[in-house]
Amino acid sequence: MTEAIKIDVWSDIACPWCYIGKRKLENGIADYTAAAGDEATPIEVEYHSFELSPDTPVDFEGSEVDFLVKHKGFPPSQIQGMLDRVTGIAESVDLHYDYDALQHTNTVKAHQLIHYAKAHGVQLEAKERLLRAYFVEGRHVGRDEDLADLAAEIGLDRDDALRSLRENEYLAAVRADQAQAIEYGIQGVPFFVIDSKYGVSGAQDAATFAQVLTQVSAERGAVAEVAR
Repeated sequence: MTEAIKIDVWSDIACPWCYIGKRKLENGIADYTAAAGDEATPIEVEYHSFELSPDTPVDFEGSEVDFLVKHKGFPPSQIQGMLDRVTGIAESVDLHYDYDALQHTNTVKAHQLIHYAKAHGVQLEAKERLLRAYFVEGRHVGRDEDLADLAAEIGLDRDDALRSLRENEYLAAVRADQAQAIEYGIQGVPFFVIDSKYGVSGAQDAATFAQVLTQVSAERGAVAEVAR
């Protein structure tokens, strides 16, 4: 069986470009697979933790505009323009952000839940569920009880997920991801490492991901041909 092309993704739940980048990556994988047909190499995606604002309180008092004004120092009108722009780009990939409902929070526990979900074989489902809960549904993704509810929605055992979160069972795994990001020199997310060879920064178009996957697959084929 052909070894899968591994895509390692560093991202944060509170990063709007990370959700957009996730969807564009998925579209790029679909485009590559459709174009390659029977010759397509399998793709494996794994998500890794990155905290954009680790000092954010779990229960931030105020709106997303309030947070960004404080965090970035820009005037509210400029911040609102930025949010309107990213909302429009999200719509282009069928994501319907609701910044009026969004509850800004610390994401370290959400990252722990993603690692818990990975251990139970549903990491991709957890990542999607948390991003949708945060950006689209206005759910709180920083508190143990709320996260356990979301875990149950993707078929995980709520009580055990809650135990894991309360015990910080996967905090070390989160920190290991962050340490690896520093080692790679990753300073912003989303950041994609494809086949341990190519780095793609930002929410690139689907065509970019499809092109890189096509290139990696061709390079593998050339190596295999030489080895014969």
